[in-house]
Amino acid sequence: MIDEFAKTNLHNALRYTRDSLLSKLEGLSEYVVRRPMTRTGTNLLGLVKHLGQSEARYFGEVFDRPYPDGLPSFFDPGYVSHDHLWVPSTETRADVFDGYRRACAFADETIEKLPIDAPGHVPWWPQPDIKLFNALVHLLTETSRHAGHADILREELDGVVGGTERTAEEWAVHRARVEQAARDAGQ
Repeated sequence: MIDEFAKTNLHNALRYTRDSLLSKLEGLSEYVVRRPMTRTGTNLLGLVKHLGQSEARYFGEVFDRPYPDGLPSFFDPGYVSHDHLWVPSTETRADVFDGYRRACAFADETIEKLPIDAPGHVPWWPQPDIKLFNALVHLLTETSRHAGHADILREELDGVVGGTERTAEEWAVHRARVEQAARDAGQ
């Protein structure tokens, strides 16, 4: 059946992208994984924290399955926007990784338990009534987007690029070729 094929395919892609995200933090110090890398404070460990909360929220409360660890509410008076995108020094990397893995396991239970057309409700969306399919696509997109951010941040930190076997010299030649094409087009 195409529905089960789509559900399995999307779920497998989400699992792969989750692993890809976590791999970007391997071998880095506590400071480096928390360090703000953009003017808005984007940092590697904050991306993991954010996605953990997203997994728990979209595959929990959206499908009327309360997340056992609890989640901050967007509507709480003390909630500050972007608090879920950074990690205070009182939380360890192990805490964040463990939280992410628990949230993903909880999400996996929801995905495995429900049919792809199971109804959900996202009160903060303009069209709040969704199906599990929509949540899967949303989380795959969100995780892929932030894994891409992590790719770029990691490359900026130490040049580590996943999926290729090029040397630093080969990358320099490639970059020079790209720069020349940009200059040629800009004239």
